[in-house]
Amino acid sequence: MTQRTIPQLFETSTEKYGNNILLWEKRGEKYEGTTYRGIRDSVYQFAAGLLSMRIQIGDRIALIAEGRNDWVISELGILYAGAVNVPLSVKLNEPSELKFRLAHSGCRMAIVSGTQASKVQQLKTDLPDLETIILLDPAKKYGEDEIPLQNLLEKGRKYLVENPISFRHAWQSLNESDPANICYTSGTTADPKGIILTHRNYTANVEQASALLPIPEEYCSLLILPWDHCFAHTAGIYTLMKNGASMASVQTGKTPMETLKNIPANIKETKPAFLLSVPTLAKNFRKNIENGIKQKGPKVEKLFKKALEMAFDYNGNGWDRGKGMRFLKKPLYFLFDKIIFSKIRENFGGRLQFFIGGGALLDIELQRFFYAIGIPMFQGYGLSESSPIISANVPKKHKLGSSGSLVPNLEIKICDEKGNALRTGQQGEIVVKGENVMAGYWKNEKATRETVRDGWLYTGDLGYLDNDGFLFVLGRNKSLLIANDGEKYSPEGIEETITGHSRFVDQIMLYNNQSPYTVALLVPNRDAVLAWLKEKNLSCRTPEGREAALRLLESEIDAYRAGGAYDRMFPSRWLPSGIALLGEGFTEQNGFLNSTLKMVRGRITESYKNRLDFLFTPEGQDICNHQNMTIVKRWEE
Repeated sequence: MTQRTIPQLFETSTEKYGNNILLWEKRGEKYEGTTYRGIRDSVYQFAAGLLSMRIQIGDRIALIAEGRNDWVISELGILYAGAVNVPLSVKLNEPSELKFRLAHSGCRMAIVSGTQASKVQQLKTDLPDLETIILLDPAKKYGEDEIPLQNLLEKGRKYLVENPISFRHAWQSLNESDPANICYTSGTTADPKGIILTHRNYTANVEQASALLPIPEEYCSLLILPWDHCFAHTAGIYTLMKNGASMASVQTGKTPMETLKNIPANIKETKPAFLLSVPTLAKNFRKNIENGIKQKGPKVEKLFKKALEMAFDYNGNGWDRGKGMRFLKKPLYFLFDKIIFSKIRENFGGRLQFFIGGGALLDIELQRFFYAIGIPMFQGYGLSESSPIISANVPKKHKLGSSGSLVPNLEIKICDEKGNALRTGQQGEIVVKGENVMAGYWKNEKATRETVRDGWLYTGDLGYLDNDGFLFVLGRNKSLLIANDGEKYSPEGIEETITGHSRFVDQIMLYNNQSPYTVALLVPNRDAVLAWLKEKNLSCRTPEGREAALRLLESEIDAYRAGGAYDRMFPSRWLPSGIALLGEGFTEQNGFLNSTLKMVRGRITESYKNRLDFLFTPEGQDICNHQNMTIVKRWEE
């Protein structure tokens, strides 16, 4: 039986699509493509170079680099040599976090880009397992334990000539149950856990994804998400690779911000057929679109809003698009699409058909917006422990607000707190079983036993299945709001909706730990509030201006209460009765966001314990309390 490994997947695709472009990369003025065969030649040299340095089956090698051709070549090279890749985020700036992962996985080597090299170099004196650092970019000088990429490839070319049989044996003797990656969790509540994903975990999930969403070989995608993350890894790199399609990397800037600014231009240049996205990126895309419309004047802005309203009604929730009396609006929808929406799509390269969203709950209003302009953002669901895809909405079958239908060959059950399976429509923990479920956590048998039982992966996420087979994900079990009567509710949907609808609220975290009412920590959009004050001829230097600013923010929450614009969207008991205004946002740098931009609730709660306790006092419930007034007063100091 042929082992269904990642090298075998790549070999099969190269034989079938050898002359197709696999990787597009922009180093100079334009993107240049490299074929499947061309990449395979480099992979062989890389893997052979590792073998020449006596890498053994099962050895761990870290990879810390921005998305680029060399990232894919490095990972495949590691796997062809029989080793295990430990992909690490370039956002790991805290030395202790990087050191823990390198030490815990016992990496013998680390492959690093020029911008990441110093991080590893300053740690290596206390990492006895780390023998060699492979530098993907030229350096001014090299230490005794450092080797340039070109030297490694040269070693590989020599090894291929002298040891062709040993090279073939290295990758052809791999078992599909062998580990391919150790992917580390963000470690928001304890030490990070190393998720062991086997070759078969990946190839199975690629098969599942391809069956749910067929990918034609002419498709190209610009991979704008971090390549070390499981979502981009499977839904991007390996799914495209299996189907003969191509992927492009974002042009690397001198700084992370410069790289981020390259994305809009790179989208136009690469003309992707689809993009992988997360809520934070989706919001930025929407903000840029709306700003562009606003700059065209009030007439265009008014027409755009009218077109959106009509499209919202025509599209429904996607499942019922154009059905019933909606079909009467079809000609008008296509007229608006031609004169307005098609122009917006040109800014995305003109060939973009859809986004696939993952990583968190996606506000349904955001989904309706992108659906209206003709680039639907199809929400999916998964987690790294499932390689990661569990479900997704796709062009042929979708329902806005849901996380789509299950991938094939995956069992699911919704369980209560005792592990009993619940009926359709009932809410409980999402539990799945299939070949894409991880092998376990590296050196952590206790966590493995708690998470995987009898082959079933207990996700820790709450959700339910509707009668049409769509999965609705409600949020993390650990982030639940718990009232004093024991009732539970997931806060993410409320938080995402409030920030999505309000230009004055950048971030908000709801909190209720068995209390009579809910409170919130709120990060305002200071510039937007100050601009609003200026329009009203007010200033936060005066008590009247400070109170007006706070009442404005309070009104953004009140819109969801009885009689408000969004009345009954959420149960009133979970809307905050007390709000603490924060002077600092939640960021990766201060540890309040993890590498996937999710709030680290435990850390935030601990840091703001005094502010939260104050909100449960009579004074704290008034948004114009002395603490909030002081925060606003400092805006113009």
